[in-house]
Amino acid sequence: MSGPLAGVRVADFTWVWAGPTCTMQLAHMGADVIRMESMRRPCFIRTLPPWPDGRPGLNRSGYFNQYNQGKRSILLDLSKPEAVDIAKRIAAMSDIAVENFAGGVIDRLGLGYEELRKVKPDIVMISMSGYGKTGPESGYVSYGPAQVPLSGMSTLTGYRDWPPMHVGMSYGDPTAGLHAAYAVLASLYHREKTGEGQYIDMSQCESTMVLLGEGIMDYTMNGTQPPRSGNRVPKMSPHGIFRCAGEDRWISIACGSDVEFAALCEAMGRRELADDARFRALADRKGHEDELETEIEAWTLTQDAFELRDRLQAKGVAAFPPMLNRELAEDRHLNERGFFVEKEHPEVGVRKHAGIPWRMSATACEVWRAAPTIGQDNEYVFGELLGFSSDQIADLVAREVIH
Repeated sequence: MSGPLAGVRVADFTWVWAGPTCTMQLAHMGADVIRMESMRRPCFIRTLPPWPDGRPGLNRSGYFNQYNQGKRSILLDLSKPEAVDIAKRIAAMSDIAVENFAGGVIDRLGLGYEELRKVKPDIVMISMSGYGKTGPESGYVSYGPAQVPLSGMSTLTGYRDWPPMHVGMSYGDPTAGLHAAYAVLASLYHREKTGEGQYIDMSQCESTMVLLGEGIMDYTMNGTQPPRSGNRVPKMSPHGIFRCAGEDRWISIACGSDVEFAALCEAMGRRELADDARFRALADRKGHEDELETEIEAWTLTQDAFELRDRLQAKGVAAFPPMLNRELAEDRHLNERGFFVEKEHPEVGVRKHAGIPWRMSATACEVWRAAPTIGQDNEYVFGELLGFSSDQIADLVAREVIH
């Protein structure tokens, strides 16, 4: 393993999406991440599609294999005290512990911060519960899709006079994972300076809510709740997605200034629109947005989306087609930058996954292997790392402490 976190070990008690997103960032940076999994209750996303060739299996989920690349996996039955003791031994050899169970679960297992700091006083531990460990909603059930409406995002999503809408993906999960990774890195830096570990109480809902700071500020300053506005935004016009030639083909166009709008009009062959009193300045365009969008879409309907992207970008206009999965996987730009990762997986072979979205000049990061099959690293962790003999491991397996 290489990267800025090479030599750092993570005791990973996460599952589903939010927690694994956090530990994936740490693995990308070179940390040795050990997932503690269970055969009694396998990670939920191990059971989710897509599966290669449509054949399900705990090791075949593209969903799981995307968010757990570069990690190890062991199998423990944490309902048994001996397994909890083994988990503590791993924590004692770790720098970081990450968990995103429902509030209180990790403490009931005997693996909360107060227990782990007894075996590793300077450990950094983060709990990524849905609503935090304090407050009247701390015990509420949480999934990423529930956090989106609670954060206020759904209220702002949709068209005027339509009901609130979901945003198309579970923003709460990956957003929480990214914020958790930032908090862990800051805590590691603090430990390096002071020698002190610490506990991080994180609310996944709050990590989504911070994306909507302007909505909260608008209310606290002005007492207002803006209406839903579809693809439109207050400080740009046009700002939308327009039909192009072909079936279900579209292009997004956003003009952030009058200069950019004039460039769009030139590309359309309609320079007169830039001088039209209805569209001359932003305030004019905002007041006649329906008419403006009608003019634009009458033109885009005759255009190929990707050819139009190139023409508009050449004139300094932000424009891009909404990409299909196939187009993303085959995208020349992403492939030439080395964004995609292809690693051999024991059950699904070589598959293309989204990789690391940053490039560091001095501390190169890498995905060192594909996501683990369930329990793939039992022998390494129990044998080499913890020093159990083959007879001890066989006994633990026979008693189903480990699997």
